Amino acid sequence: MNNLSGSAALLFLICFAGLTAVHAQPSDTRLHRKAEKLAHKFIITDGHVDLPYRLRVQNFRLEREYIGIPIQTEKGDFDYVRAKKGGLDAPFMSIYIPASYQDGRAKMLADTLIDMVESIITAYPDKFAPGRSPDEVDSNFKKGLISLPMGMENGAPIEGDLKNVQYFFDRGIRYITLTHSKDNHICDSSYDTTHTWNGLSPFGREVVLEMNRVGIMVDISHVSDSTFWQVMEASKAPCIASHSSCRKYTPGFERNMNDDMIRRMKENGGVIQVNFGTDFLDGKLSAQNDKKRNELRALLAEKNLVPDSPDAAPIIEQFRKDNPTLYADVQLVADHIGHVVSLAGIDHVGIGSDFDGVGDSLPTGLKDVSQYPNLIAELLSRGYSKEDIAKICYKNVWRVWREVEQIAEKM
Repeated sequence: MNNLSGSAALLFLICFAGLTAVHAQPSDTRLHRKAEKLAHKFIITDGHVDLPYRLRVQNFRLEREYIGIPIQTEKGDFDYVRAKKGGLDAPFMSIYIPASYQDGRAKMLADTLIDMVESIITAYPDKFAPGRSPDEVDSNFKKGLISLPMGMENGAPIEGDLKNVQYFFDRGIRYITLTHSKDNHICDSSYDTTHTWNGLSPFGREVVLEMNRVGIMVDISHVSDSTFWQVMEASKAPCIASHSSCRKYTPGFERNMNDDMIRRMKENGGVIQVNFGTDFLDGKLSAQNDKKRNELRALLAEKNLVPDSPDAAPIIEQFRKDNPTLYADVQLVADHIGHVVSLAGIDHVGIGSDFDGVGDSLPTGLKDVSQYPNLIAELLSRGYSKEDIAKICYKNVWRVWREVEQIAEKM
């Protein structure tokens, strides 16, 4: 989940809807047919899909007669029909806990979102299934079912009690992103400037080892640089970055990983799952978007208007027409994958789209879960082999997940 909320997110959506791509999509029909076959031949796992929180925000109530979410809908980035079209088999459902819930309500919200995922599986057993291990996902894939493994974004629901690590494992959580947009009781956040712990807290070090013992993958997306390096030293198991991209393309954006961190993740045996959001892919476009948002905000403030007021609508519409901008594109996503490969090798990269978590900032060619074949086609055009693509789609994550399971058994 990106760090946009409230009016900032609304401004992003109204400013940058329907914009032009940097490049055209790959056009080779034969290449696309091959990509579509591979998308359905291989399991595709995505490290981060924010469906549960999106549905909560929409006051979602699961009913069999409800046509749409999460079966087929024009809302959001994920539903069953589009996932099947794109070949998505194991999207990690993000159990997203906003930093505002770090006041004693975090565990309650986590349980609510986990209940939601379980209710979807219960209501549609012919379409969805739990994804508590690679073996279970493999079995579901053979049956044509979409698995819904879960990762918890923000370790706040642990709430200072190590027993909750086992509790959330038992509830189906298979990775924990240690924090989100603010420092918490485990570690510091890349978005926070407080530096509460200068990395991991003393309790956070215990949490990392307990996650190793229980068999939950440690996710270093969102953590500060100092936290990352301390996790690399503390963890006895390989880690993941469930939805992070390369800082090379976004200088100064600590939320992404720099080259030394990517190399260190290789030594750790981990996997970097590339985020699709434009802010994560292109620093120049992100700066341009920020500038335009600020200009629109100032324009509305001059007129004493807020973005969702009726009088603001025509001003916003005209501003959007006068200020067209550019999204990132599928080629740039492939560039990030290629950069990880150049530094760490093909065994350490995967997909972590952040679908339903980055608003309208998704790149041209990867606007929702139906479009993974576009990325595969781009990779094929760059000379990636079938085995390379299988590793990116799922085998690299499966290797880490299984090793985490094995280490847990030994501990």
